Amino acid sequence: MSLKALLRGTGVALVTPFKKDHSVDYDALDKLINFVINGGAQYMVSLGTTGETPVLSKEEKLEIFNRTCDAVAGRVPVVIGIGGNNTQEVIKEIESFPLEKAVAILSASPYYNKPSQEGIYQHYKALAAAAPKPVILYNVPGRTGSNISAQTTLRLAKEVENIAGIKEASGNMIQCMHILKDKPKDFLVTSGDDHTTLPLIACGIDGVISVAANCFPKDFCAMVLEALNGNFEKAQSLHFSLLEGFDLLFAENNPAGVKAFLYELGVIDNQLRLPLVPLSEGIHVQVKKFLASLQ
Repeated sequence: MSLKALLRGTGVALVTPFKKDHSVDYDALDKLINFVINGGAQYMVSLGTTGETPVLSKEEKLEIFNRTCDAVAGRVPVVIGIGGNNTQEVIKEIESFPLEKAVAILSASPYYNKPSQEGIYQHYKALAAAAPKPVILYNVPGRTGSNISAQTTLRLAKEVENIAGIKEASGNMIQCMHILKDKPKDFLVTSGDDHTTLPLIACGIDGVISVAANCFPKDFCAMVLEALNGNFEKAQSLHFSLLEGFDLLFAENNPAGVKAFLYELGVIDNQLRLPLVPLSEGIHVQVKKFLASLQ
């Protein structure tokens, strides 16, 4: 089965639950994984930026990935997030993980350095050469400070054998359409933005790697599958029922929003590691109100 077929639908960018002392809460991670798989998610993404990877140690990352694979227990595929702005260090990290447990590597474009398009191309070409699993590009200009252009994405898709897809979170619908128009047939294109997943499916994307599916798995995964199956009236109804929730998820920062929702649902504690802090009280009140209206 191609990666495009394997990862069709909703992947969940899993949060990392913490205890009150800010150590990793592995029991809560198990609980979260069961919650989202039972809600209908097609695959898990471990160690994405929603998992607060910038504040995790290398040892914690390895333990989180292994624990995630154990909790998933083969029920759905697992994608691992490995990225950074030091190409050689990312390659070393790729070589240090038990990647036989993953179906692919999701790698965010280098942040802060602001490389040129040629620099981005060469970075990913080097990662792909070192990686024993397919590499999925991750374009998130709002976090990295630079955009992977449609031209660079298509060049990587066509010229570098081990580049298998992209998580597109630019929010630029026109850019996404150019990728969809000219991409190779088996190149995976998935949304990295919950708000625009529905209209992008209408344009031809394969699904989403979602923050919202952590806390609204049943309705969100159903929305994606209805849209992928061409049932847009039903998908629209589910999309609009969740729209205020999407707004609240990203009102202050990610993952403070989703952790507030998961806390109110009784799945995890509402704990983040500095420099991130929990949602402000006013927004948290809106989270509770929205959940009450949804239920």
